[in-house]
Amino acid sequence: MWPAEIEVRAGQIIARFTAKGFKVTTAESCTGGLIAAALTEISGSSAVVDRGFVTYSNEAKVAMLGVETATLVAHGAVSRQTAIEMAHGAVQQSAADFAVAVTGIAGPSGGSMEKPVGLVHLAAAGRNGTMLHREMHYGDVGRGNIRLATVSTALDMLVEIAQA
Repeated sequence: MWPAEIEVRAGQIIARFTAKGFKVTTAESCTGGLIAAALTEISGSSAVVDRGFVTYSNEAKVAMLGVETATLVAHGAVSRQTAIEMAHGAVQQSAADFAVAVTGIAGPSGGSMEKPVGLVHLAAAGRNGTMLHREMHYGDVGRGNIRLATVSTALDMLVEIAQA
């Protein structure tokens, strides 16, 4: 179902997090639950995955994750600020030690000069206060490719934040 690299990385995360007793949650917009799906593809993931939030609409970001309406008005859904608030909210609304959040423009429509197709903001947060952010420009390489690249980056960020 998944490219081999994603399945291997997800398996490594499940093994590492299981060994350390860590729980994870996801807050996903443009990936629509693919990060949670990649993690739960792995046997034993129930010991690690607490829950996943698919917050495709702005209303869902506010209601489920506590993203500030003012943030969305000032910066838009696809922004560093929104991704960080999504990750922070996911940790707060779960029993997870770590969260990863993604918001972006997967296309083929919806892009602009300022925020082109392929722009994705990712954030990872730890209950201990650690925070990572990445702004990725995957390019207009097709909706599926952008979403899979985002899953791959998100998994990398989970590994990174768990080591911070």
